[in-house]
Amino acid sequence: MDAARVAELAARAIVEKKGLEPVILDLRGITLIADYFVITSGTSATQVQAIAGRVEELLGENGVKLLHREGWDAARWILLDYGAVVVHIFREEERRFYDLERLWRDARVIKIDAM
Repeated sequence: MDAARVAELAARAIVEKKGLEPVILDLRGITLIADYFVITSGTSATQVQAIAGRVEELLGENGVKLLHREGWDAARWILLDYGAVVVHIFREEERRFYDLERLWRDARVIKIDAM
């Protein structure tokens, strides 16, 4: 499955769990770290874990292998690494603090609600 489709599936899972202000950053041509970052936030540790769990579940059902997961226990910033796609699920405060959208401002932003 290509990276764009993986990012779309992750976005679908985020929307299902009511992630806040979800976006996809298209990093192709900007960095070798990943092709896409999928970013969202939740209002509580429980919601952040629920979003991450649904992303893992939906991508797993579609044969996409999770390479690495960080931050599950504290659930302030969960990172799910799928190689070309990295999903960042923040608590609201951490998202504002780390501001990945500003850090990667050269990336094309795909608003998930527009998909």
